[in-house]
Amino acid sequence: MAFGAKAVVAARGATSTIPIVVPVVGDPVALGLTSSLARPSGNITGSSTFNAEVSAKRLELLKEAVPRIARVAVIVNPANALQGRSFRAMHATGTALKIDVLAFETANSNELPGTFSAIAKGHVDAIIVAQDTLFIANAREIAAFADKQRLVSAGTTEFAEAGGLIGYGPRDADQYRRGAYFVDRLLKGAKPGDIPIEQPTKFGLVINMKTAKALGIKIPQSILVQATKVIE
Repeated sequence: MAFGAKAVVAARGATSTIPIVVPVVGDPVALGLTSSLARPSGNITGSSTFNAEVSAKRLELLKEAVPRIARVAVIVNPANALQGRSFRAMHATGTALKIDVLAFETANSNELPGTFSAIAKGHVDAIIVAQDTLFIANAREIAAFADKQRLVSAGTTEFAEAGGLIGYGPRDADQYRRGAYFVDRLLKGAKPGDIPIEQPTKFGLVINMKTAKALGIKIPQSILVQATKVIE
């Protein structure tokens, strides 16, 4: 099993014969891991996500929740081959919404303090955290920085649960559990090419009202009615 784009690319580089299950990866076709989701062409199967589309949706939700935002910092991992595509989707959405979208690259946790310093000097109104295992692991630290700077923020559902304002997307924990299904099929003799790569059908919207209150933000009812979880 390999978790995330960087890990699955490394695993694929190590073997083209041993089956590889990836519970969460942004776009295996764009990564060149397979030519088809329905009929995987290599030794990889598992679950994909809609990284680019979901990233753009997070920006839309943040703008709907806090209409005043006009300049947004996006924390991205340059080592993740898919984040360029996600950032371009956010940039296009930002242009349509009249929002300046700025990338702040962070390749490892040691670079976070420097990223925080650059964002603090960047005169931004909000932070969006790109979907990456690095940022999920450091979600609490990033959310705490956003709150300290009084910046509204958005990211994965786990990010909102860690203290961010808004979280949107498929829940990684659910996809990790689903990974056991693929392992079971393979151990019972199925080939990766016979097991379609799945895409999420359920998307969560988490609103952290504790963070909203601390920032003095009133979340519109139009957002609250869409929420699958509200943290009071």
